[in-house]
Amino acid sequence: MKLKEILGIVCMTALAFNTPSSGAEMTGLQIMQMMEDAQRATNDSSFTRLKLSSCKFGVKKGRIACAEKPRVKVLESVSVNHGKDNKDTKSVSITLEPASERGIGMLSYAYDEAGRDNQTWLYLSALGRVKRIAGGDSDEDTEPASLFGSEFTTEDTDTGKLAEYQITLLEETKQRGREVWKVQAIPNAERAKKSRYSRTVHYIDKERYVPLRSEMYDKYDKEIKRTMASRVELINDNWVARSVTMMNLVSNRLSNMALVELYVDLDIRDDFLTQRTLTDSAYREANLERLRAQIEKGD
Repeated sequence: MKLKEILGIVCMTALAFNTPSSGAEMTGLQIMQMMEDAQRATNDSSFTRLKLSSCKFGVKKGRIACAEKPRVKVLESVSVNHGKDNKDTKSVSITLEPASERGIGMLSYAYDEAGRDNQTWLYLSALGRVKRIAGGDSDEDTEPASLFGSEFTTEDTDTGKLAEYQITLLEETKQRGREVWKVQAIPNAERAKKSRYSRTVHYIDKERYVPLRSEMYDKYDKEIKRTMASRVELINDNWVARSVTMMNLVSNRLSNMALVELYVDLDIRDDFLTQRTLTDSAYREANLERLRAQIEKGD
């Protein structure tokens, strides 16, 4: 039996034991934990290729659409879970296209522990240097915490630290024909100092634990950003949204992150997820070629 099949059985068994029996109501915290566990499972020793498109949007014939030619970037990303209960994640993402931005990279260490700030470094190939992106409020001179110039930010892609939020199950409803839980997360006083959102509302698929929609509100309780997930598919025993769109309702810009390829259960060296991968192109390419060889062998 292949490792991924064994892990799939373990995952489904854990889900069965952690999900309350029929008749028992799930709490908002339990639902969020199950959602994050499902998301984290897709990062376990994974290699992904992503297409990131951004544009100004408008409404055309009742549908939201780009009002200009999108800016398109292609990225490769490598992630590994580690730490207590494998709830921390190290990841590195590198730009492949366009050619003018090839080699721009971002290294992130995300921690599940409440109160422990995540760490992110951005490498600008044109400048040949690594810049630390400060977490939360800081007087440091930092780059904007945007993911490769998109409407996604490091905060939008964070997992863990659920203890820093007051989480409430608002209702059970439907989203695009799917049964969902509507769950609200309000940051506590300490977390609020580091967040641009006063609250976030998630619509989480009851069967697949995928957030089909999320709404982010500012301190005036105005919705300022929204994510929409689509093309949810079962990949490597995990339900994954192959397309996630982030809409910035203030700037009227959107970014779509499309999952082109996803591979898991790879042998990824710890030293690959370090700043050397950002700055040493020969080292980076040698390790990426090793991962691609594993993928071809697995196929």
